[in-house]
Amino acid sequence: MSCILHRILFLTSIITGTLFTVNAADIASAASKRCPQTATAIFDSSFRTLTANIEGDRLAPPILTLDSDDRLIIGFDQLGDERQYLRYSITLCDADWCPSALVDAEVFDGFNYADVENYAFSRATATSYVHYTITLPNNDFQFRLSGNYLLKVYPEEDPENILLQVRFRVSEQALTIGGSVTSRTDAGINNGLQQLSLDIDTRNARIRDPFNDIQVYIYQNNRNDNRVRLSHPNRVVGSRLIYEHTPALIFPAGNEYRRMETVSNLYPGMGEDHIEYHAPYYHHILNLDRPRAAKEYVYDSTQHGRFFIREYSSVLSDTEAEYTPVHFTLDHALIPDADIYLDGDFMHRRFTPASKMEYDPSEGRYVKTVMLKQGAYNYQYLTLPHGASVASASAIEGDKYETVNEYLVLVYYRAPGDRYDRLLATTLLFSGK
Repeated sequence: MSCILHRILFLTSIITGTLFTVNAADIASAASKRCPQTATAIFDSSFRTLTANIEGDRLAPPILTLDSDDRLIIGFDQLGDERQYLRYSITLCDADWCPSALVDAEVFDGFNYADVENYAFSRATATSYVHYTITLPNNDFQFRLSGNYLLKVYPEEDPENILLQVRFRVSEQALTIGGSVTSRTDAGINNGLQQLSLDIDTRNARIRDPFNDIQVYIYQNNRNDNRVRLSHPNRVVGSRLIYEHTPALIFPAGNEYRRMETVSNLYPGMGEDHIEYHAPYYHHILNLDRPRAAKEYVYDSTQHGRFFIREYSSVLSDTEAEYTPVHFTLDHALIPDADIYLDGDFMHRRFTPASKMEYDPSEGRYVKTVMLKQGAYNYQYLTLPHGASVASASAIEGDKYETVNEYLVLVYYRAPGDRYDRLLATTLLFSGK
């Protein structure tokens, strides 16, 4: 029996979601015990392909600018051929993604729920599904406050049954954030590390005490595990807050994301070895992935872990793209004291059974089969030591100082007596540019 046919024996569990979706028990076991886990996640195995994009700019993070014409498009699929009556609510969270102390009436005008009214059925696909979209802001939700927000989707008749949730932000863009990323770090030069420096101009905002009232968060390529929080600047020069020469601003450089495309069932796309048909699905077998830590750096223009749904011959890929089993194989010996995970937005940046690679002794390699909607995907392999919460790309991908990484910088403000964190400004910084 071929290794691919061997893996197909597990396809039933993949389709039902036991190998793909995030379960509520995992969500509950958050690193922070002081508030419920609020990470972007899917809890019901019939739901797939959760996205949140700024209209007209698929590369932008899901951040609305307050009082602007920005529109956030949240999309997701439900497997099956019947529409379900769904609702959603929105929760304002603090800078650390815990629900804020404000009540709904202080955040929104009217009721904090609305029906998911926009949907479309899949067309001529082997797997039937319903594609839903939510556009924000809308007639039901207008944003008066900046900050972090969590949208939850649930059945109309059962608001306690959360099917999925997704994070997004609303920013005032009231500050100017300057900064740079360099491989000449305080820990060495061109040695697999990158260091940030930030210069935040607060002249257009009233900041009483920048050493205590300002929090700065930094995300590398949208990863949650290695995010950095800065509680105070190194120094203040007039209206400028300077953050520099601190170990917290040094990040392992990692490597460029791997890329693959499953846009056609007729021919292999980028990163694919071949396609096999085993009724009722076309199986996309990716090229054998090998460790890159000992290899020279090779530049590639990636999307820093994002994915885009696309079927090459379709005008409306959201409803015409197929769901296909995608087979990942990593040529690496067993690591006894750590696990290897697939990382990328398509895995919601979480370390769960859905993203964990499985070691196959018969092949002597790590393998994973994931049911994915046709499209273009970025991914990488992260190693997570047992008992740890921060993963590393070093062992498999390597740390190459030339890597082009995307750093999202967010500046939050809470004055004494305030009961929520305002998001004053955001920006993106890139290394290697």
